[in-house]
Amino acid sequence: MTTTLSRPAGSAGTPTVEAVDRVSIRDSVAHTFTMAYRGFLKIKHNPQQLADVIVQPIVFTAVFAYIFGGAISGDVQSYLPIIIPGVLVHTVITTSTVTGTQLREDMDKGVFDRFRSLPIARIAPLSGALIADVVRYLIATTITFATGFAMGYRPQGGIVSVVCAALLIIVCGFAISWIFALMGVVMNKAAAVQGSSMMILFPLTFLSNAFVPADTMPGWMQAFVDVNPVSHLVTAVRELANDGHFGISSVWALLGATVIAAIMAPLTVWIYMRKA
Repeated sequence: MTTTLSRPAGSAGTPTVEAVDRVSIRDSVAHTFTMAYRGFLKIKHNPQQLADVIVQPIVFTAVFAYIFGGAISGDVQSYLPIIIPGVLVHTVITTSTVTGTQLREDMDKGVFDRFRSLPIARIAPLSGALIADVVRYLIATTITFATGFAMGYRPQGGIVSVVCAALLIIVCGFAISWIFALMGVVMNKAAAVQGSSMMILFPLTFLSNAFVPADTMPGWMQAFVDVNPVSHLVTAVRELANDGHFGISSVWALLGATVIAAIMAPLTVWIYMRKA
């Protein structure tokens, strides 16, 4: 028996999605927040993803304070104004590396290929993921300050200065996350993104004034610490939270975040669009 098809299957009465060549800026923003909401849902259904931003601030604050507090500042209470901003900066910067790793995992699983078949702005999956990660920075900041308060940390700058310090580190964390987003787009494996990120962050965070005063280090190391951007960010957070002072370090931190975002965001988007 022979069967003849007079027209392609599915061509009669089957609704189709028209391809979209250009998406308006308004729709791009809407698609970005839709993808950010997808990131929130991933966190809601997989709360174990928040283990690093919840456990790390508590463990690092307690361990560093009780081990080094007496040796560096004489007692734990005197060390808390030094270690709380240091742990905060270290935690948020480390958390920003997750952005690149998760982007690479989604691209490897074909999730971004599925998004590419949808009539949405191509930049939305990338920008939405970065906005969703701001929630992780907010949780890490809140847990770090809460742990410090529970251990007796009493910032002299007041609640407004603490909020300003939190906003500063969140803004800088969002800017830095574009660096790791670029690595996630360029590299082929999520493990490579994570490994390379740690190789970059380890010297930047530990060879800084985050955990110990720089004047206790050898001279050659102090030269690196003085120019290390992480040191400027830690100093800015300390001045804001501990003294309520918006100094030159805060200006350098915001200027550095602006430069990083201005360079890395367009570069990341350009490479991502070429691959998408």
